[in-house]
Amino acid sequence: MQSRWNDKEAAEFSGDPLSLRVYSSRLLGSDPSLVLHGGGNTSVKAAARDLFGDEEEVLYVKGSGWDLATIEAPGFAPVRLRALRRMATLEQLSDSEMVTAQRAALTDPYAPNPSVEAILHAIIPYRFVDHSHADAVVALTNTPDGEAIVRDLYGPQIMIVPYVMPGFVLARTIYEMTRDTDWDSLPGMILLNHGVFTFADDARGSYERHIEIVTAAEECIEVKAGSGFEVGNSGRSSDAAPLEELAKLRKAVSGARGQAVLASVDQGAAARTFSELPEAPELATRGLLTPDHVIRTKRVPLVVTEEGAEQDVGEYVADYCAYFERYTDGSLSRLDAAPRWALWPGVGSVAFGANPKEIAVIDDIRRHTLRAIGWSEALGGWKPLGEGEIFDIEYWELEQAKLKGAGAPPPLQGKAVLVTGGASGIGRACVEAFVGQGAVVAAVDISTKVTELFDPEIVLGICCDVTDDDGLKAAVDQVVGRWGGLDVLVCNAGIFPASQLLSEMDGGHWDRSIEVNLTSQQRLLQACAPFLKLGCDPAVVIIGSKNAPAPGPGAGAYSVAKAGLTQLARVAALELAEDSIRVNVLHPNAVFDTALWSPELLAKRAASYGISVDEYKANNLLGVEITSADVAALACTVAGPAFAKTTGAQIPVDGGNERVI
Repeated sequence: MQSRWNDKEAAEFSGDPLSLRVYSSRLLGSDPSLVLHGGGNTSVKAAARDLFGDEEEVLYVKGSGWDLATIEAPGFAPVRLRALRRMATLEQLSDSEMVTAQRAALTDPYAPNPSVEAILHAIIPYRFVDHSHADAVVALTNTPDGEAIVRDLYGPQIMIVPYVMPGFVLARTIYEMTRDTDWDSLPGMILLNHGVFTFADDARGSYERHIEIVTAAEECIEVKAGSGFEVGNSGRSSDAAPLEELAKLRKAVSGARGQAVLASVDQGAAARTFSELPEAPELATRGLLTPDHVIRTKRVPLVVTEEGAEQDVGEYVADYCAYFERYTDGSLSRLDAAPRWALWPGVGSVAFGANPKEIAVIDDIRRHTLRAIGWSEALGGWKPLGEGEIFDIEYWELEQAKLKGAGAPPPLQGKAVLVTGGASGIGRACVEAFVGQGAVVAAVDISTKVTELFDPEIVLGICCDVTDDDGLKAAVDQVVGRWGGLDVLVCNAGIFPASQLLSEMDGGHWDRSIEVNLTSQQRLLQACAPFLKLGCDPAVVIIGSKNAPAPGPGAGAYSVAKAGLTQLARVAALELAEDSIRVNVLHPNAVFDTALWSPELLAKRAASYGISVDEYKANNLLGVEITSADVAALACTVAGPAFAKTTGAQIPVDGGNERVI
């Protein structure tokens, strides 16, 4: 590991100690092998003046909810140093009492909650303190002879702290251990199964001492363990994960969690190689790299077997409930029992999350854990903390308080949606509306621009002609492969042919409308149905037209196709109900904010009625303009819980049309 300190960059932050603290904290946070997703904490001690101009010593410590990789000055909670040091002298203090006392000692009442390690930072008599959960160091200690290994590596000067719970207990333990310690003789502290602390009176000194300690651990691993596991060719197929099995797995996990979740498969070389190890299931379920990961990943993963998803998840849930009963004191409320990731032997791994961000966090932790398992095994054996210690973190009163304070999730969080015609008009509005309600969306369109319009983390843009059957099936497979399943289908793609009377219509005009507006929708339903059956509260929303119940002259090719589409939806509602798939139709009319309507065309149509453009747009019983966003909002509602018991419905979105009514 190389120091990332740059004197030129540091000079830009040299105005005050807090600025330098921001800079060096980001250096730590930017390296995932040191800090993962909100882990670790840093601090600086500095003088500050209060409202009366009196000077007092303040500890600026990382605040709860901030990430070291991106932290700003407001992310450091300013706590009166004297109060924190006095807390360390108390014989007992519950962690909830500690949090209250720390907030009472803030010099800024609007600051975030100080880190649970604030007292520990306060008793270390140096200005800058850095704490990380460095993979290499924790991997050394997660072995049967971990303490001896680090003692031999760092010498007698290093302070080695046995594992204790974070928070007040840890601070008090170190307070007692260091009563007679010459801090100047300490290069740092190794917390077994937890991480590293370094400290100095200057930011660079504390940071680079941290890098030195971690580098020594990495070099030790390189000498004694190499890259970890040595795995030969297992002879297994490198085919993609079976999509139907993936969808079944996702559905079972969603049921156990009580909400829809996404499922992301990792079939990269490292994940697949680990999954092919005969001992992989036993290794993966021994425990965690560091205990704070339990909040994100649960204590152990699910192991996929040939018994099937329903049985695998059922057994996992039963095991989790038994684990809870072993350690609860009767006052705790059990968390959901669903796994957060799965080891899939011969395939790789699967992460389950309510959104792509949660999946990314779980995947990062899993990758670092599997690498550390390889190191520890080569160093004498992977021996993480036992389940009792992990339970204490998972059901820590501070974590329970965070969960109780969490707000309600977006209504469609965890849902996977496919929208055709997603690059413009109603389709694009649907994509944006579903994303706004927490879903991930596959936007399918014949236009290549669909791949560039949206955030690729939450919208999968797929360029596809809906009349290409093979292309449609590949698109559906791509969606399931990306997110583990499909819950909502919005059939929106269509064309509006130029006006032609039936007596004068050419065959191609008619055939093209039927092919795009009707036949392609049946093919899409056919491709999606097997996965919708395995979806979470699955729904199909058909974007019909006012022309179905109220056709107009010259629009025969379009009106007949939309009427056929409506009939297709009715039959689908009848056939798919046994699989709990709801099918409903929206009939928009006069939606003018689409590519079909230019200002010139609007002006021409309005003039033909002898009214203004604004009057033409609102030419309905309610006198309101209908927009793509209006249709999209109703599509979300129909696909959501409000319509959970409705299928086969036809709903106008037209402001009231006399001919329809």
